Amino acid sequence: MLKGFKEFILRGNVIDLAVAVVIGAAFTAVVNSIVNNIFNPLIGALFNADDFTNSLNVTIGDATIKFGAVFAAIIQFLIIAVVVYFVFVYPINLAKNRAQKLRNQGVVEPEAPVTELDVLSEIRDLLQTQRTAPAAAPEIAPGSGKHAE
Repeated sequence: MLKGFKEFILRGNVIDLAVAVVIGAAFTAVVNSIVNNIFNPLIGALFNADDFTNSLNVTIGDATIKFGAVFAAIIQFLIIAVVVYFVFVYPINLAKNRAQKLRNQGVVEPEAPVTELDVLSEIRDLLQTQRTAPAAAPEIAPGSGKHAE
């Protein structure tokens, strides 16, 4: 049983998952800081409201329905999605597309990492060159019946 646990812990994907959780937490702090310190004050100034969570409440009997809190959560989600996309995803996609275009043109930036596709393409090209190159006939020394060296 301990052997199985040791194998589970030492697998690469467990370590990758742990790293992803830590990086995700740090990334969440960055995105929340951008949203809370830049976008929320702008929206509050635009709508002349500090906080929607305590507004737009409807009380029915003893129950209070907080439409403002739901509205605030939806706006918060949309702001986070916009920040993540335009600050992180869009620039990374632009860089990837630019690198791919350069690779397709045969121009590779010096800092561009070598991918598996690059290595496999080189192997394919070498194999094609070996197949199409005429096989050099070995030289035979006259009268000896042996190959010349």
